[in-house]
Amino acid sequence: MRIAGPTFTDSMVSQLQTLAAQQYQLQNQAATGQRIQAPADDPGGMETALNLQTAYRNTGQYAQNISSLQTRATTSGNALQQLQTIVERAGNIAISSDGATSPKALQANANEVTQLIQQAAQVLNAKDGNQYLFGGTAASQPPFSVTTDANGKVTAVNYQGNANVNTDQIGSDSTIAVDAPGQNNTGSGTPGVASDSRTGADLFNHLITLQNDLLAGNTSSISSSDAPALTKDQDNVTTQMASNGAVQARLELAASAASTDQTSLQQSLNGVAGADLTQTLTKLTQTQNAYQAALQTTSSILQLKQYLLSYLP
Repeated sequence: MRIAGPTFTDSMVSQLQTLAAQQYQLQNQAATGQRIQAPADDPGGMETALNLQTAYRNTGQYAQNISSLQTRATTSGNALQQLQTIVERAGNIAISSDGATSPKALQANANEVTQLIQQAAQVLNAKDGNQYLFGGTAASQPPFSVTTDANGKVTAVNYQGNANVNTDQIGSDSTIAVDAPGQNNTGSGTPGVASDSRTGADLFNHLITLQNDLLAGNTSSISSSDAPALTKDQDNVTTQMASNGAVQARLELAASAASTDQTSLQQSLNGVAGADLTQTLTKLTQTQNAYQAALQTTSSILQLKQYLLSYLP
């Protein structure tokens, strides 16, 4: 009778070790829901999974950018609506201040325009977090500063920003500029909100001129020059509001696309690296049964071997 030698015993031990390793791997997959956790599990699948993870993280960053930009665009839009109200009121004052208006009424109108200038500067010094919205890329200081004389009359409004704006990434090949500078008299680039040489808009200087003409009772200049000039400012603000609305609409679409992409990438990642729980548990049960059977077989053979060896001289 032949007795199983060391080679057979080593083979059985190796098989038990293999089955034990498979059990551990399947148990880990069932616990984590991930089929691939190391390159050795599936080299090709691991590469695909890593690429999908990178794309998912990038899309997540785009989604965060879009969310922040939506808040910024909404804040800018609210400021533009307030500015529109101010400019419309100034235009109404200019139209109503004709030759029949009394000096006292003109003085009252001038005082109101002075307040409108202060309000407009305050609106255009709006902030999103720690950044000023209408200063271009010089966003760390208020873009507009107001100078008044001893009587409180506004003598100048100075722009302390620049005509540049930042662009932000909202997709793998898509960027957007949300901001508009308070002033742009360069003749190119993003139009300025208060002043732009291309449209003739020069809100603060026009308001200061209106204020001074009202104080001087110069109603002819108000009707012939100030009112038409303020119409240009109204048109410019209206255009700015339309641009802001278009930006908000585009951001809304980008947010929806980013959400869809994230869902799709997550599903793809689960398909590549995720473990099918039912299938995994079935394999685990089969492996556990095979391990127990192999263990019992090995134990029986070793017992038989020991029994036979006891009869050898």
